Amino acid sequence: MWLQTTWFVLYVVIMSGYVILDGFDLGVGMLSPFIAHNDHDRRILLNSIGPVWDGNEVWLVLGGGALFAAFPLVYASLFSGFYLAMMLVLLVLIMRTVAIEFRSKRPEAWWRSLWDWTFTLSSYGITILLGVALGNVIRGVSLDQHGNLNVSLLDLLNPYSIALGLVAVAMLCLHGAIFLTQKTEGELRNTIKVLIPKLLVAFFILMTALIAWTLLRDEQFTQNFKDRPWTAIFPILAFASIASAWLFVRRGAYLSAFLASATMIALLLGAIACGMYPVMLRSTTNSAYDLTVQNASAARETLTVMFVIALIGMPFVLLYTAGVYYFFRGKVELDDDSY
Repeated sequence: MWLQTTWFVLYVVIMSGYVILDGFDLGVGMLSPFIAHNDHDRRILLNSIGPVWDGNEVWLVLGGGALFAAFPLVYASLFSGFYLAMMLVLLVLIMRTVAIEFRSKRPEAWWRSLWDWTFTLSSYGITILLGVALGNVIRGVSLDQHGNLNVSLLDLLNPYSIALGLVAVAMLCLHGAIFLTQKTEGELRNTIKVLIPKLLVAFFILMTALIAWTLLRDEQFTQNFKDRPWTAIFPILAFASIASAWLFVRRGAYLSAFLASATMIALLLGAIACGMYPVMLRSTTNSAYDLTVQNASAARETLTVMFVIALIGMPFVLLYTAGVYYFFRGKVELDDDSY
């Protein structure tokens, strides 16, 4: 049991790492049309994520691998039932990559504008699609006793999941804007700083409304928090973290603001995990068909071997990630090799 719970926690940590790291990339892409006034500004924004965006996406691959190895039944049900949605995610991921790499290959304004909008729209697409997927995981899907899903893309686009997708857009736009305060200066940074309070208010309103909706519509989710009252510390600290981020931005402590924003994201995902545990994929057909950390996990021997590998490998992953961000710290400076 402790191995199954440990891997559930590790999976949440890995996915939090993805949302935090690739999240600011997506936020930069979504914000770029609203804060970049010329080609120089757009290049600054693109190069703020240039050294790290592809490494950040690796965390999504790591999350998929961990889910496949530790909870294969959840992986099989989720990826088969959400197949079309996952293909759309792959499509927009590819389009974003192409946009970043092709954008500055030619000087014509129409060429750069085409890939700038591709970058922006694909960033919105990834964020909304992943938010909608999480919304369906929280609300439940039509899972039968064999672990099969019978859902169409239109079934996934229900009001609750779309609302969570919009919250994801607001959250990552705010996260991206806070990240950019570290990488920009002058008029561009002033534009971003003016935008941050507006994004903060929008995110606060949407997030509060979504939390209320979740607690009102989902009795089991609410009951889990009542049974484990200590878990209420996650959303409370999350709101405290984002408030701290705004105070740090006002004081010019931009790195501290970014760390506070990252903490907020991790705490919110932790709150979702606490509200669902031990369920990983809920069945709206019959609660007896739920996939949980107990009935959907791999064999004990598999979890043990993976745990040993994780203990050895994760410190290296974290060290490498920290090293990359350390070496590419500071303001963006454009040169001939820049995007």
